[in-house]
Amino acid sequence: MHGNNQTTVTDFVLLGLSGHPELETIFFVLVLWMYLVILVGNGVLITVTIYDSHLHTPMYFFLGNLSFLDICYTTSSVPLILDSFLILKKTISFSGCAVQMFLSFAMGVTECVLLSMMAFDRYVAICHPLRYPTIMNKKTYMSMVVGCWTAGGITSVGQTSLAMRLPFCGDNVINHFTCEILALLKVACGDISVNVVSMIVTNIIFLVFPVLFIFTSYVFILSTILRIPSAEGRRKAFSTCSAHLMVVIIFYGTIFFMYGKPKSKDSLGADKEDITDKLISLFYGVVTPMLNPIIYSLRNKDVKAAVKNLLCQKHFTA
Repeated sequence: MHGNNQTTVTDFVLLGLSGHPELETIFFVLVLWMYLVILVGNGVLITVTIYDSHLHTPMYFFLGNLSFLDICYTTSSVPLILDSFLILKKTISFSGCAVQMFLSFAMGVTECVLLSMMAFDRYVAICHPLRYPTIMNKKTYMSMVVGCWTAGGITSVGQTSLAMRLPFCGDNVINHFTCEILALLKVACGDISVNVVSMIVTNIIFLVFPVLFIFTSYVFILSTILRIPSAEGRRKAFSTCSAHLMVVIIFYGTIFFMYGKPKSKDSLGADKEDITDKLISLFYGVVTPMLNPIIYSLRNKDVKAAVKNLLCQKHFTA
């Protein structure tokens, strides 16, 4: 498009569920309730991993970071989502859109890498238990977590910069709840080939490789567990990684379903597809972080004991 036909976009309009007003009140209540559960559930996990000395291990250090990451991720997007349910025409400034996109993308990449590091921790604990304290020493696991956050931040800076440098020729309506990067690319009027290639490379590095790494880790883990002679020993060994495995399946399953399903070509099907994509994105962005602390709390005796001890201390202190 010629330069004289371009207009400067200073803000974006987020459509959200404006095309389905009958759903907005229901989803406002649901999302608000789930967000509160996320804050409380993950907040409790962070608290017990800090204050309970029994949980000062690599696995719970990773878990505490996962909980903090989930709080940051949802806080970067849920207020926008809730606002879109209340306001007829939700707008967000150009700079606000960039900040929100950066935070969401950074948290997403960080979680992908962090889940693979947690799989490695379980691999060492089950396959090399005698060497576990040596391999997973404090310097090592702290460096792994710093690497996860650094990878997420650097990658997000690159992707956000590429996206926000694109020309937007007056079309500022984003068909999404938030400034999701793929939704934003659809309203750009310039050449997005560099963005597409960059996204493909990023997905291979931070999505495909971690999945392959996690899958390989669990192949060795299951192989080791099956060689344990007693049924009780196998059960205890598997229980130490079952919560992580459930979180991985929910997290990556939602991502691959969201981006891997075929696209509809007819307009009626495309409209249904838009609302489906938004709801799947909502599930990924809100339900998954809500389930993480529930899964780890219900399937982990140490966490349940730490929560009980914390509540008892608060009770007696009061």
